[in-house]
Amino acid sequence: MSADLRLSAAVASGKAAAATSRLLRRGGGTTIPGDVALAVDSGVLRKIAPALAGGTVLVTGTNGKTTTTGIIAGALESGGERVLTNRSGANLVFGLVAAAVADVDLRGRPRARTAVFEVDELHLDRAVEETQPRLVVVLNLLRDQLDRSGELETTAGRIGDALRKLPDSARVVANVDDPLVAGQVRGLPGLVPIGVDATDFLLPGLPHAADARACPVCNAPLNFSKVVLAHCGTYSCTACDFSRPAPAYALTRIEAPSVDTLKLDTSDGAHLEAEVGGVYNAYNVLAAYAALRTLGVAQQTAATGIQRFRPRFGRQETLRLHGRTMRFLLAKNPAGFDEVLRTADELGHATTYLIAINDRVADGRDVSWLWDVDFERLARTDRNPTIIAAGRRAHDLAVRLKYAGVNAERITVEQDPARALERAAAAAQPDEEIAVLPTYTAMLDLRAVAERAGAVRAFWQDGQQP
Repeated sequence: MSADLRLSAAVASGKAAAATSRLLRRGGGTTIPGDVALAVDSGVLRKIAPALAGGTVLVTGTNGKTTTTGIIAGALESGGERVLTNRSGANLVFGLVAAAVADVDLRGRPRARTAVFEVDELHLDRAVEETQPRLVVVLNLLRDQLDRSGELETTAGRIGDALRKLPDSARVVANVDDPLVAGQVRGLPGLVPIGVDATDFLLPGLPHAADARACPVCNAPLNFSKVVLAHCGTYSCTACDFSRPAPAYALTRIEAPSVDTLKLDTSDGAHLEAEVGGVYNAYNVLAAYAALRTLGVAQQTAATGIQRFRPRFGRQETLRLHGRTMRFLLAKNPAGFDEVLRTADELGHATTYLIAINDRVADGRDVSWLWDVDFERLARTDRNPTIIAAGRRAHDLAVRLKYAGVNAERITVEQDPARALERAAAAAQPDEEIAVLPTYTAMLDLRAVAERAGAVRAFWQDGQQP
């Protein structure tokens, strides 16, 4: 069988698998089509990618991939460009293939001009080899799923190895406020460093859960003169010349009027407004803006595209259920949890929380990281919040909350997702917004309940995917 016929067979098989998956309600066809297509032709992505006139953009890092990818893709689309993207967040190679198969015709020819893919950190190497990207965006490296990923230094090294395989013409937008990222992009051709120069919303110092305290070059202690979040900020080595590079694009002001609004000023004179909240999303918006400018998008076009973006599936998404408004704030590791707690408390003024912890493969089996999360914030706040502890590891969470000093009378354990949502709604006042903080598969469980109740549409019905 010739290569073209094999590709056509792979595409047809993948499309059929997607249709069958949705017909049988086994999912939205975000991964199975990729598995099927790759079984027929292992070179599917390698054959499709070169036909994209605008090339491929890859977005990687521990936190923020889905939001950043969505902003870049949405801004390109708002400028009239058709974009191939894995809106699902299915970011392993078979997820990328599934998205590509959905876009191409039966001969494997893409309808889109540009591909924008989020990519799991451990799969960046293969994605680079198969797509030969025009641009890679590296967001951050935070401790996440250690039972799968290993220590951060290992993940950082794998990302660095992948970046060194890029074509000479490729560009790399990198968050150099993260010393682990900065250590891997030193000396790369085409580097576009980004960071935060603003002094708004700074932390008083490195938090307990900070993961990078040593120089990635010589292993001496790092001195941080400014901390924005986790271990991201302005730093220098106490023994060698390693320090935070000067950004090509930087945020000079961060204003957060509400839990779902950011107003940002950049070093090149742009004013950006986005309907996402939290300091962690300021980094995502900056990365997307720098990527768009690097792709040649005009400043105002990029700003307009960013303003039109709306949060994706479980990431600051709001819905109405049981007569209450609920805001989903996905969190999956200590740094991410600290930031969404900070956002819900300081900007959302939450008094009712539903915190759901699962330990499936996509979450990470080991939940000992709960002890590194600043749940003490919930004890410090004067709002004395009600907390529904949910998910497969609800009891582990309840114990952690107890040791954080949270009033035990304000904690309810309910593992069942449907009943947990009901309990949260019953505890909340009619006019308040419930903060729902789930890990990844817990978010899927909770959202499935909302789908069955008609509070949200299934992701494949409205173009969103998990």
